[in-house]
Amino acid sequence: MHLDSELIDEFNLLSRYRMKSTPGGIEIGQAADPAVAAAARRLFDKGIIERVDGGNLTDSGREAVEHLARLVNQLSPPLEPI
Repeated sequence: MHLDSELIDEFNLLSRYRMKSTPGGIEIGQAADPAVAAAARRLFDKGIIERVDGGNLTDSGREAVEHLARLVNQLSPPLEPI
C-alpha cells in the first residue's frame, strides 16, 4: 500500500473533524489551499462528506474518522512516565 500525497491530504482533512463536538462540520473557503479543496472534492466524490466544500460527515465518513483516530492513537508514541 502506498500513501500518496493526495491520500495524506484526505487524512489531514478528515482529522480536522471532531466526532464529539456539535454537528456543523467544516467549511472549505474559497481562499483555501488548492490541495485542501481538492481533498474535499475527492472525499465528497467518495461519499465521505456531504458537500464539495466540506459540511458534515456522512455515516461512512464518521466511520472513516473513527478508524483514522484509532490508527493515529495506535501509532502515536506512548506518553513518557511522570
